[in-house]
This record gives sequence, structure tokens and C-alpha cells, in this order.
Amino acid sequence: MRRLVRLGLAALMATVVMAAHASALGAQKQGKAKSARMGIEGQGQKGMSAAEESTYIIGPEDVLDINVWKEADVSRTVPVRPDGKISLPLLNDVQAAGLTPMQLQAAITESLKKFISAPQVTVIVSQINSRRVYVVGEVGRQGALPMIPSMTVLQALASAGGFNQFAKLSGIYVLRTENGKQATYPFNYKDVIRGFRPEQNIVLKPGDTIVVP
Repeated sequence: MRRLVRLGLAALMATVVMAAHASALGAQKQGKAKSARMGIEGQGQKGMSAAEESTYIIGPEDVLDINVWKEADVSRTVPVRPDGKISLPLLNDVQAAGLTPMQLQAAITESLKKFISAPQVTVIVSQINSRRVYVVGEVGRQGALPMIPSMTVLQALASAGGFNQFAKLSGIYVLRTENGKQATYPFNYKDVIRGFRPEQNIVLKPGDTIVVP
């Protein structure tokens, strides 16, 4: 009898340990999944990698974080005006559009030397608003979309709120102005999402218009 009790207790303990282990593994997997999601979301919010930012050309309506080390009164977040300039204390108007963040950083550093000893300046593009693509036709949300780096047709459509009931998914196309002429690039949504015609899922360029008939 006692042996049976001991065997029963041992089996019960083994069951409890296995259940606890399974729970811990489940929590660990959930934690990893959550971390992965947060990582992806964080990358999306960041917008550009260091390499992409080094070659990015600033444009009107972009938002820049200008930081001057130990100079809080000069540091600030500023939008690039339609004329391509930004306004900064001490310097007034500074040309920003047409420059990379590193070039603008060097220009601000040089100009601040008249007022600050050995200024240390960093320039970060916090919002990309000068690069946009457009989605029109049978989609949930027509209009302009902010363009993320290496954005494809499929990614843009995913941001447009889905298709309307009568959308012709096999007849989607991209309009692009090249050398003063309008070019058309076909996009068969049904084929692309099935893994066919991957070449149609092109990387978009600023000003492209996706038409969903």
C-alpha cells in the first residue's frame, strides 16, 4: 500500500514538473516572439539604417533632429521648409534640401564655429516626408503614402487599407515618370502573392503612382 502511495506521489510530482517545464518553454517562446515583433516594429519606426542615412538626400517636409553637444538652446527638431531651408538659433536659415545628413552636419558645424568652440553636431532624419508614393483606385485608402526605404508595390498596397469589392487584382499597374515620359509597369496581385511573377513586385521610386482599377 505504501509503495503504491509512493509511486502515486512520484507520478504526480513528475506530472507537475513536466507541466511547469512546458509552461516555462511556452513563456520563453512567447517572450522571444514578442521580442522579435518589437524588433521589427522598432526597425520600422527607425526608418533608415546608418548606411541608408549616409546616402539619403534631404528634401522639403522632412523632419530633422539637430543635436549640438552640451548646447541645448541650439539643439532642436526642425522641419525642412518648402524652400529647402531650416531655421536654427544663431544661424537663422540654413540650406538643408539637396544635402545628405552628413553634409548638413558638416555645414552646421562650420557655421557654428563662429559662436561655439569646437561644436559637435549630429543630424538625424526623424521623419521622411519628402518621398511619397501614391495609391489610387479601388483601395480602402487612396492618396499619398510615406515611402520607406526599398518599398515595394506589395508593401504599398498593404498600407492602402485593402482592396474594394470590385478591384481588378490582375490589372494593377504602376505609373512612373522616366526621362519626361510616363512608363507603365504591370502588377498581377494574385500571381505575386502566389510566388509567381516576383519581378513585378518592383521597388518603388518617389512619385510613383499605383493604380488599382
